[in-house]
Amino acid sequence: MTATVSPVSLQAVAGPGRPEPTPALHELYRGFEQELLVPLWTEIGDLMPSAPRPSAVAHRWRWATLLRLAERAGELVPVGRGGERRAVALANPGLGGLPYATPTLWAAIQYLNPGEDAPVHRHSQHAFRFVVEGEGVWTVVDGDPVAMRRGDFLLTPGWHFHGHHNQAETPMAWLDGLDIPLSHHIGSTFFETGPDTVADRSTPDRSRAERLWAHPGLRPVSRPGSLPSSPVAAYRWEHTDAALRDQLALADEGFPGVVGPGHAAVRFTNPSNGGDVMPTIRAEMHRLRPGARTATRREVGSSVWQVFDGAGTVRVGDDEWEVGRGDLVTVPSWQPLGVRTGDGLDLFRFSDAPLFERLHADRVQIDTPEENHP
Repeated sequence: MTATVSPVSLQAVAGPGRPEPTPALHELYRGFEQELLVPLWTEIGDLMPSAPRPSAVAHRWRWATLLRLAERAGELVPVGRGGERRAVALANPGLGGLPYATPTLWAAIQYLNPGEDAPVHRHSQHAFRFVVEGEGVWTVVDGDPVAMRRGDFLLTPGWHFHGHHNQAETPMAWLDGLDIPLSHHIGSTFFETGPDTVADRSTPDRSRAERLWAHPGLRPVSRPGSLPSSPVAAYRWEHTDAALRDQLALADEGFPGVVGPGHAAVRFTNPSNGGDVMPTIRAEMHRLRPGARTATRREVGSSVWQVFDGAGTVRVGDDEWEVGRGDLVTVPSWQPLGVRTGDGLDLFRFSDAPLFERLHADRVQIDTPEENHP
C-alpha cells in the first residue's frame, strides 16, 4: 500500500509571510505530496501552537455507574485466559474511542467475584491499584501476596508477574492505573502469561516487600543502589491518613507544610531514591478541610483524580461537576483545575508528570487568588 499525505491547499497558505499562489508553487506542492513531504510553513500553527492543545478533554465518570456496570460484567463475563482481567477502561471522549483516560494514562475499574483468580501475567507497562472500598483480595506480585484494603495504594512495576485472588465472600472492585497509552505510542510493550492461578494463596497481613521496605525513613543496607520503581508493594491508608492529618495539625500550630489554606497533600515515593514510585507515573493524596478550595492550577501533562471520601466541586476549564466517593475526573494538559469542598474531601491523583520533568518540558502555572475559581 502506498502512503500518502494530505495535499496542501494553495488557498490555505496564502497570506502575509506566505508565498503567492502560482502554478509553479502548485507544482512544487504536488512534488512534496508525491515524495511524502510537508512544508513547515503550511503547518506551523498546528505543529507549534502558542500553548498545548490536547486532544483529550476533561470528563467525569460516576463511580456508582461504573460499579453497577462492573457488577453486571461480573455476572456475565468470566475472568481467565483470553480476557485476562475483568477490567473496564475509561475512554476519554476526545481520543476517538481509544480505551485511554488521557494520551499517556490508562484507568479502569477491575472487578473480582468471591473465590475467583485473575490469572498470572506480566507486561512492560507499569501498573498500580487504588482501593476506594472493600477488602478481601490479595494481589500476588512475583509470588509475594499483598493484601488490598480500602485506601491502600499498591504497585505492580513493569515486567513483574502478578495475579489476584479473592478470598472474601463478597466481590471487590478497585481502580487500576497503567501507562498503556504511552507504551503503545512509543512501541515498547511486551506481554507474557504465567500460571492460570496464583501459586501462593496465603493471606498475610503484610507482604514480604512491606516487611523489608515499608519502614519510614529506613532502607535495608543489604539492598544498595537506586531502583527504577518503588520496592514497596503497598502504601497503607493508615500511614497516608496520618501524614495528611499531621500536616493540617502542624499548620494549625503555625508551622508551614500544607499546599494551601486547609489543603494538605502527600506524594508516594520510592524509598531507594526519593523519586516517584514509577518512572512514568506520579501518585499523590490530597485532603481539603471543610470549606477549603485549591488554587487554580494548570500544568503540562495529564492527570486522573478519584474521590476517596467526601464531596465537592471540581472545575476543569469551562466544565464543572459535583463529585462524591469514587468519582473520577480527567484533567488534560494545560487545562486549569480548581477544587472546592463543603464538608471535606480526600482525593487520589495520578499523573504523567515524571515524563515531562525528565524531558525538561514541565511547566506549572498557579493563578493568583483573585483569578482563582471556582
